[in-house]
Amino acid sequence: MRFFRSIINEPPRFSWLISLLILLVWMAVAVAPVSAARQDRLKGAKDCSRRLYKSKKRIRYRDQWKRCIQGYESYYRKYPKGRQADEALYATAKLYKGLYGYSRLSSDLSEAINRFRQVVKRFPKSRFADDAQYQLGEIYRRYKKDLERAYVEYFKVVMDFPHGDMKPRAQKRLAQLESKTGKRRSKQELPRLPKVPPVASTSLSRVTDIRHWSAQDYTRIVIDVNGQIDYSSHLLKPDPAIGKPPRLYIDLRNSALDPTFVGAIPIGDGLLRKVRAAQYKPTVVRVVLDIETIEDHKIFSLSDPFRIVIDVTGESRKRVLLPGKGKVPSITLAQQLGLGVKKVVIDPGHGGKDPGAVGPSGVREKAVTLAIAKKLQKKLREELKLEAILTRKSDTFLPLEERTALANTQKADLFVSIHTNAHKNRRVYGMSTYILNVATDAEAARLAAFENAVSAKRISDLEKILNDLMLNSKINESSRLADAVQHGLLKRLPKNYSRIKDLGVKQAPFYVLIGAQMPSIMVETSFVTNKREEKRLASGAYQDAVADGIIAGIRSYIKQMERIPGQG
Repeated sequence: MRFFRSIINEPPRFSWLISLLILLVWMAVAVAPVSAARQDRLKGAKDCSRRLYKSKKRIRYRDQWKRCIQGYESYYRKYPKGRQADEALYATAKLYKGLYGYSRLSSDLSEAINRFRQVVKRFPKSRFADDAQYQLGEIYRRYKKDLERAYVEYFKVVMDFPHGDMKPRAQKRLAQLESKTGKRRSKQELPRLPKVPPVASTSLSRVTDIRHWSAQDYTRIVIDVNGQIDYSSHLLKPDPAIGKPPRLYIDLRNSALDPTFVGAIPIGDGLLRKVRAAQYKPTVVRVVLDIETIEDHKIFSLSDPFRIVIDVTGESRKRVLLPGKGKVPSITLAQQLGLGVKKVVIDPGHGGKDPGAVGPSGVREKAVTLAIAKKLQKKLREELKLEAILTRKSDTFLPLEERTALANTQKADLFVSIHTNAHKNRRVYGMSTYILNVATDAEAARLAAFENAVSAKRISDLEKILNDLMLNSKINESSRLADAVQHGLLKRLPKNYSRIKDLGVKQAPFYVLIGAQMPSIMVETSFVTNKREEKRLASGAYQDAVADGIIAGIRSYIKQMERIPGQG
């Protein structure tokens, strides 16, 4: 105490020391509760998993496994960059793997694979990274029975973690697999990715991932690239002499494979056998689609971030062209084929990190579109007895290509994307409904550029590919649907609201509609940038009225399909 009194009595000489002591005390008091709470959260998850692994009844109770997983997930979400975040993520992966041993649900195994890969990718220097990589090999060997893929996963343990404690085990597994296949493969023969230099030090863009969605007669492949590149494609006929199936390959110029990419992705959906990628040349990545049987394919690119989309279709999606140029026939294709509407996919525009347009009072497009979509979904189910599916159910980000892919894989009969309009002139107001086609005026091009999040110049590039992407029948049916919905909105809204302006049915090249295999429209409900319409859009009553207008249009469209001209 005498020491502290002497410090206080001589402030000029010891003021800095007093400040330091106060700061240290404050930090200790402030950090201690946070650190304790963090440890308590992780300790609870560890205790849960410890009891689970000791319990003989764990085989019967899925909720016990989920409780432990949620405990670790809670910690990881709260502290994604914490000191033990890697351990928490790894623990969830192991729990899902353990759960699969009892549940045999493919979704549990997929969760385990995804989380082990996240550990390797996000925490490459963690002590759990080599364990996670080894576990991937175990999954493909033991559960997937894919020895080729297992060999790759074990080999990555040896090559990427040469000082890790899992290296001896991986080497043992490699030796076992080599004895089973009857030959030892050299490093050159292994399907392992080359070490790619960082993009920052080269002019190469990286191919970071390949994603896919499949249905019986439709598959969409998306190649993610972290920079815009040029590409070309070639379709190769089968070569029975050497046992080669038909192949479609895409050469991506000025690009390199990301080291985290896994070389081959099994598809096996009847259209494609698998998709594989390799560093074909020092500056060229080749992506190969091994074909089972397809009737047609289309390739186009999207921007921000850059990705290449490949749509392959089977026989039931085969191109059917209607006679005439631009004329809507009196009997539609849907009527000719006796088709009806049973399933509608509703797409609430934007979401998550993409707010869409924002009004002068802060109303966000993504919130309005989700609210209208949910009301529309409920009304479609209750009033028209249709199956209605949302592309997103919450405030989450969904890339444009996933929205259309969902509609196609769900085999929807209609696709309705809901948006609010925006304009730099806040006096502009009204509503319109769009179909996919080349823009017919500057305003349509401007809106497409905004919704696509690209420059107006890129819109002209996009229009060049539309003729090869769209079917006349889809334009005709989409046009009929758009007319019906626009009319429904204009009939319903004026009942309770004044100054409802008809901006008409228009056409523009919207990315979200490209590749849709059913009649598809985009409804621009009102201008969120207009103060009067912004206030309306934020209102539940107005959202209900908009949903009612769209319902009326869909009902009218269905009745049109049921009526065949000249037959009553």
